[in-house]
Amino acid sequence: MASIFGFRSRDPARDRQTDGSRLDRLAKLFEQIAVEIEAERAGLENRYRTKATNAAFLVEAMENGSASDRRSSEVSELTKSILNCERRIAELSRQNGMMKELRHSLDKVFDENAPSDSASAAEFARPAGAGRG
Repeated sequence: MASIFGFRSRDPARDRQTDGSRLDRLAKLFEQIAVEIEAERAGLENRYRTKATNAAFLVEAMENGSASDRRSSEVSELTKSILNCERRIAELSRQNGMMKELRHSLDKVFDENAPSDSASAAEFARPAGAGRG
């Protein structure tokens, strides 16, 4: 598009294509990060269950007298590890929620930048600062 002042602007369809490509790359990045978070959470939950089971059997053995009281330090270590796992799982859940929010926000940006009818196209083309008609 050329104007009388010699300024050339890019075709809005090309701008939408560029924006779409950029938003697609961001969406893929958010999805990749979400997969990483989920993999870490799943592995941690497996280790958490193992440690909780080991701690329960050890405490039961100590209560029944089949394990020495000297193993109480082992129970303390398992308890500490379990609490750390719980904290990390909670943090990963927050991160996963944030990825979902970011992905949803990205969808909203993409929807706002894709005019679907002539009224939207006119609004999209309106200069910044120009109020609604």
